Amino acid sequence: MKATQRDFAAAAPRAARSARVFFFCGPDEAGANAAAQRIAAMLDDPGERVDLAGGDLRRDPVLLDDEARSTSLFAGSRHIFVRANGDEAHDAVANLLAAIDNGEGTPCPVLIVATSATDKSRTAKLLEKRDDALVAMFWPPDLNQVRDTVRTMGDEAGLRLSGPMAERIARATGLDVRLAQSEVTKLALYLDASPEAPVTVDAEALDQIGARTEEDGFMPLVNAVLSGRTAELSGELHRMREMNLNPVGLLLAFERRAAQLAQLDSRMGPGQNPRQFVQAETKARRVFFKDAPDLSDQLSVWRGRRLDRLVSRLVELHRALLANSSASETLLTQTLAGIARVGAGARK
Repeated sequence: MKATQRDFAAAAPRAARSARVFFFCGPDEAGANAAAQRIAAMLDDPGERVDLAGGDLRRDPVLLDDEARSTSLFAGSRHIFVRANGDEAHDAVANLLAAIDNGEGTPCPVLIVATSATDKSRTAKLLEKRDDALVAMFWPPDLNQVRDTVRTMGDEAGLRLSGPMAERIARATGLDVRLAQSEVTKLALYLDASPEAPVTVDAEALDQIGARTEEDGFMPLVNAVLSGRTAELSGELHRMREMNLNPVGLLLAFERRAAQLAQLDSRMGPGQNPRQFVQAETKARRVFFKDAPDLSDQLSVWRGRRLDRLVSRLVELHRALLANSSASETLLTQTLAGIARVGAGARK
């Protein structure tokens, strides 16, 4: 089976019921990741999530088949989530499909988000004609698409979002559907909304909980941390406390920058100089000229697997902040300090 963002919503329910291997690819890494999360939520019995890296599967092509046929620690169901770059998982997927075709039992669902891959990649070709697989290709969305997606997210969370309100969320999150989903989830928690008790979202609610912009003063701290400028960290954290910056809003600024780095990383060729690449992106007006120096520094640090780990760490921190608001500032400070140290070490 094949799908794009246009028909993915219609194809997803059937794919979740019948497919065992899912391959999400295309230039819109955020959209591919959101689609994978959507499929995972639709599985009849998703059970334990097992995370694997594409690089590990490239080095050990039998690992995927072994994990897909193993039981969870507590003998329950499981599904596997793979973050790969290009065709890193090709040989592992080929081994898994061969075992399926040889009648060696039914593996657990395998969801692969492949940065820099397309529906023309070798892995996609293995899967696209199979009834037990889905290849979904995602192009960068436009404002109208993300606005409509945000309204659908709102319906599912019990939020009545007008077109202008949904568009405001779409713009504030840089058309990143993952961040938009985070905003919708926050709004639902803040308004105590649910599908059984829907709530209409107004501008005041967005002002209270919505994603902030650079004008709120987030970016100096974001750039100090992601550029590994540890000497500036103490002063910026002090400023954060003095200005009473919202921890979740600040984290969203980190998530938006990480998403931007992921998009740039997916377009940058192997061995290409980050500074020269960002200069070219600036000339093409895909990068704001004032952001170019910081993006050059950060792209030299956060690429490939290190960038994947950064994104995962930010997602984990976001969950922790929502679950433990009383300790949010401590959690945020400790994590940002650790990220800054990694950035400083990578630049030496």
